[in-house]
This record gives sequence, C-alpha cells and structure tokens, in this order.
Amino acid sequence: MYVKCDGMEDAKNLFDEMGRRDLCSWNVLVSGYARLGLLQEARKLFDEMPDRDNFTWTAMVSGYFEDGRRDEGLHLFKDLIKSGTRPNEFTFAGVLNACSDVTAEQLGRQVHGYITRVGSTPSSFAASALVHMYSKCGSMVNAERVFKGMLQPDLVSWTSLIAGYAQNGKPNEALHYFELLLNSGKVHPDHITFVGVLSACAHAGLVDKGLQYFYSIKDKHGLTYTTDHYACIIDLLARCGRFEEAKRIISGMPIKPDKFLWASLLGGCRIHKNVELAEKAAEALFEIEPENPATYVTMANIYATAGKWAEVAKIRTIMDDRGVVKKPGKSWIEVKRKTHVFLVGDKSHPKSKQIHEFLGELSRRMKEEGFVPDTNSVLHDVEEEQKEQNLSYHSEKLAIAYGVISTAAGTPIKVFKNLRTCVDCHTAIKFISKIVDRKIVVRDSARFHCFENGSCSCRDYW
Repeated sequence: MYVKCDGMEDAKNLFDEMGRRDLCSWNVLVSGYARLGLLQEARKLFDEMPDRDNFTWTAMVSGYFEDGRRDEGLHLFKDLIKSGTRPNEFTFAGVLNACSDVTAEQLGRQVHGYITRVGSTPSSFAASALVHMYSKCGSMVNAERVFKGMLQPDLVSWTSLIAGYAQNGKPNEALHYFELLLNSGKVHPDHITFVGVLSACAHAGLVDKGLQYFYSIKDKHGLTYTTDHYACIIDLLARCGRFEEAKRIISGMPIKPDKFLWASLLGGCRIHKNVELAEKAAEALFEIEPENPATYVTMANIYATAGKWAEVAKIRTIMDDRGVVKKPGKSWIEVKRKTHVFLVGDKSHPKSKQIHEFLGELSRRMKEEGFVPDTNSVLHDVEEEQKEQNLSYHSEKLAIAYGVISTAAGTPIKVFKNLRTCVDCHTAIKFISKIVDRKIVVRDSARFHCFENGSCSCRDYW
C-alpha cells in the first residue's frame, strides 16, 4: 500500500521490521524505488537480495533506462543473461519499452539481437514491444519487418506501426496498414488507433479523408469521441487553414476542449498567421496551464512574424511577472553508443571549436547555394546580421555538425530535439543534407523529419 502511494520511507520501515521477507516483499520495494527514480536505494536492495526473479531484473533494468542511464541498464541486462535467468517476454518487453521511451535504438537492437541469438521467437507481447520501439525510434523498415513476422499481430502492434508511419512522414503507408487492419476482420481499431490515423491525415493535409475517418469513429465503429480525436481533427483543419470548420466543431463538442486541442489550433494559426484567432486560442491555454512556456513562445513567434514587436515585449513582460521561463532547446545525437547533448550556442563540447568552424563553412556554402536565413522567428528586435548569428547555432545544427564530423562519409545522421524545430533550421537542414550528401533524420517534439538530397519527408508541412 505504501509503495502504491509513493510512501517509500514508510514502506522501507515496514520492510525492516518484517521478521521473514519473501521474494515478493523484496520485489515490491525494489520496483517502488526504481519507479520513483531512486536508483541508488533500489540497487542497494537489489544487490542485497538472496534471490531474484524476472520481475526483479526487469524493474531494475527498466529503472536505469528510464532514468537515462543506458550503459548501466545494458550492463545489468547482460548480467541478467550471465546469471542464467532466462528473460521472459515481460522482461524483454519491459526493456524494449524503456528503450522506446528514451529513443535508444542501438540498445533496442542489441536486445532484439539477443532474442534472435538464443533462438527465441518473440511472443506477441515482446514482438509488439519491438514494433513500438522501432517505430518510436524512426526505424520503420525494422518495425515493419518485425510486424510482418508476427503470426497474428495484436491491436497494439497495428497501432504502433500506423502511428509510427504517421510520425515518420509516411501517411500513405499509415493509411494502407489501417485499411489492412479493417479488412483483416480479426482486429478492430480502438480510440488510440484512430489518433494515429487522424495524425497521418493531418501530416499529409488529407482533410476530406481525415473528416471521413473522424465521422466513422462514431457512426461506423460505435466508439465514443475522445478529446484526443477532437484535438487531431482540429489540428488537421487548422493546418490547412480551414478555421471556420474548426470553430464549428469546437462549438459543437459535447466535452470541454483540452489543452491539446487549443495548442493544435494555435499551431495552425502560426502557420497561417491568423493573429486574431491565435489570441483566442492562447487565452484559453493561459487559463488551463498558465505555467507552460510553449504558449507564450508560440504567441510571441506569431507576433514577431507579424512585426508586432510591442506585443512581443508584452508577452515577455507577462512571462517575467508570472515567473514563466522558456524551456531551453536541447538536441542530442548518439555516436558510438555515447549520447552527446547540445544546447543553443553550446560551446561546452570537447569538439566545440571544430563544430563551430564546420558550421561556419556550411553557412558559407549554403548561401552560395541560395539559402536565405529566415529571421522572422527570432524574438528580438535586433539587426538582421545579429538575428542570423542567433540562428546559426541552434542545438540541432550543432548536433548535426558533430554527427557529420564524427562519422564516416555517407553515414546517416539521427538527431533528437525536445522542441519543435524552427522554420530556419528546417530549411537549413535541407541544404545541409544536399551539401554533405547525407540522410539526416531529426525527431522534434512533433514528428520525424527525414532530410535527403535537399528535401524533407514532411514536404514542409509540419
């Protein structure tokens, strides 16, 4: 009971008073500490345990992965293998899901390799976790390969594959598999499946098809609309500038719009520079979560693009008054199983000098190719030259530059970012992919962008 309520101190006291401790009591405490990120306490108990089972190992390994301590997680997983305890499907699934959460594809591949080496055929549970892991990491070729190897894919696998293709800029593949699901007659879509389907339509601009799927949720499949469904359809309509239809759907909703819906509407207003409606969406978001910096930043971007610098200054003042701090942009790249993290303008990396020099050379070559920096999203009323300088060292550019100078020619580059990539960086990376002749994948907060030979998989629609 204490563990379920996060009362770990009381749980530990009770554990210490127990005259006879069985494996279950040890497991409850270890998993509780691991779940709360208290890994030092969890590991101390883990090492003291007289016996361990799959549950124990899974809790500890997953705890390391979820806390970003991947090397320790992998090392412990190898210890599990050496211990003679054969991982069961739940252990594999737990480790793979942890890899999904931290987008640790290389670790996931190693786990997959182990499953193959020991001659184990992934159960439906573990195979679903593999599909989910590869989809979350943007490796759709592997996700599809695992999916096709399943004798009878379950709904989780179908949904993971559909959502993965949607997020990876391949909406046609996502909708193809959705139609296969419908025609299978064995599995029926649920509300989560439709979130992936509507997301695919939104990223492809398929308004009419998206509306058709949206109305089929209730009329054909007998499901109840969720706030996620409404957020997706508003995202679709707003991205395409069909604001009147979006407003009609919002006004007819039987449930209260949530923050995701208003954020979707605000995002569409940013694309189409609809300042008036953006202000209404932002007002609703300020009421729901006044502490979220994303709304302020997006609104400031909209004002900056419109040249309303007084309004930008007002947004900054409101943020200061409310103690809201902009979330710093952060990007990371994995090279030789080591993760390298970059912040905007970062000079802390050991190869910082080479990175900045390489970016300077890239900037020169990009301009020769016709690249013009997009300074509209720089939230400072400063000279254009300074704006260009501010844009040159965004975190994803630093990560990409490091990837290029640290890997062999032709090696694909994969970068992850915690925020939405800006328009300038998106355009710049298209040029970079052509100049360095590399496939560059960027996973921002919205989706995967696959840049090749000067173009992006999102077709500049994100």
